[in-house]
Amino acid sequence: MKKLIKNGTIVTSTNEYSADIYIEDGIIKEIGKDLDIKADEIIDAEGKLIFPGGVDEHVHYGSFGARLFETTDAAAVGGTTTIVDFAPQDKDVSLIDSIKRQAAKAENIACVDYAFHGIIMDPKDSVFEEIPQLSEIGVASLKLFMAYKGTNFYSDDESILKAMMIAKKHGITMMVHAENADIISVLQKKYLEEGCTDPIYHYYSRPPIAEEEATKRAIALAKSVDCPLYVVHVSVAEAMEAIREAYEEGWPIYGETCTHYLTLNTDYLAKPNFEGAKYVCAPPLRPQRHLDALWDAVQKGWIQAVGSDHCAVEGGFEAKKRGIGDFTKIPNGCPGVQDRLALLWTNGVCKGKITRQKFIELFSTKPAKIVGLYPQKGEIAVGSDADIIIFDPYFEGMISNKESLHGIDYSPFEGFKIKGKPEQVFLRGERIAKNGKFVGERGKGRWQKCKPYAFCYDYYRGE
Repeated sequence: MKKLIKNGTIVTSTNEYSADIYIEDGIIKEIGKDLDIKADEIIDAEGKLIFPGGVDEHVHYGSFGARLFETTDAAAVGGTTTIVDFAPQDKDVSLIDSIKRQAAKAENIACVDYAFHGIIMDPKDSVFEEIPQLSEIGVASLKLFMAYKGTNFYSDDESILKAMMIAKKHGITMMVHAENADIISVLQKKYLEEGCTDPIYHYYSRPPIAEEEATKRAIALAKSVDCPLYVVHVSVAEAMEAIREAYEEGWPIYGETCTHYLTLNTDYLAKPNFEGAKYVCAPPLRPQRHLDALWDAVQKGWIQAVGSDHCAVEGGFEAKKRGIGDFTKIPNGCPGVQDRLALLWTNGVCKGKITRQKFIELFSTKPAKIVGLYPQKGEIAVGSDADIIIFDPYFEGMISNKESLHGIDYSPFEGFKIKGKPEQVFLRGERIAKNGKFVGERGKGRWQKCKPYAFCYDYYRGE
């Protein structure tokens, strides 16, 4: 179907202008002032802003006990049209097969487009030998965990270094979850032995120094083999500063943060009646000074993107209650994919912390570049996919779980006041959401194949 969006103000990561957008076969075919083109549908966006569809480069569907892709309608109504999921690797299952298994769970179910990061959870020679094959199936990034010692998620420095050496040769972006596993393990035992079992001890057992040390160690490993590095979900000022300093020294070291690390602090973990368990995620929420530092970092470009780290734990609050009497048994993860746009816009743009252009960069354009999907995704340009948000900047409302589609019984952002909302959302030219309701056809999301040598390799090209 041919569509023409007229009279809106287009906002990209670099500029802002009034123009019409002509869409044909799911692609943006023409952009210009007062386009006179015959279309099957004309959409009047007078008084509205037009954004590229959001790209959330950090979500968990199925891993860590989270809900699967049937809840991706939450992404759609929140303005995210492409998600990049972490495909967990089961023991004795190959890296490639693990990704294909995860993709099969999304096929004919996902409401938005999707791509994948690989995760090494079974670090042995045969798995490392698969890294060069990742780009053949459209995966251009690989994550290893420095935390979770004693589980399949944990990787030691030797494994990380081996993966980096191979990834660098093939243009695969290396990602790490940076927390010192030994510090966490020792402190968890200490607090439990002392009878300290409430959710707030999730924070105390994972102190800022655990993230700072692991981030600096990951950077050292990357430097030793000259491998680009992307540190996910940065939550403390000192980790951000280590990333900034490495980049300023001339190393291709980058990082992301997440919406909850910009909007929630440790006070939420201390809520009474075990309510704090709703906010348990890893790394944990931090004291307010870290939130302030991270806002400064995203504004100044020291942190490149903002993901949601969406993880709607199956069973919701009841599942979290498994940790009553032992905070280490509280499942990690919070839902957030639906609220990422609202939180970034309200707390960033509306409060003068970031510009509209920086918002688009953090929410859509830079994530697409980092994972290797740009300019197909994350941009409003001729030839790009017609993933488009028509945004009403005048709306005022409140986040409520009653209107959330993530499939569990609570929202960590319950009661947050918001300004602006996605009035209409289009995926490859097809309307999938309108005024907070999913109106698309389930299962129309497609597996998007990422290209290697993405943004983090621009350093080597002098870009």
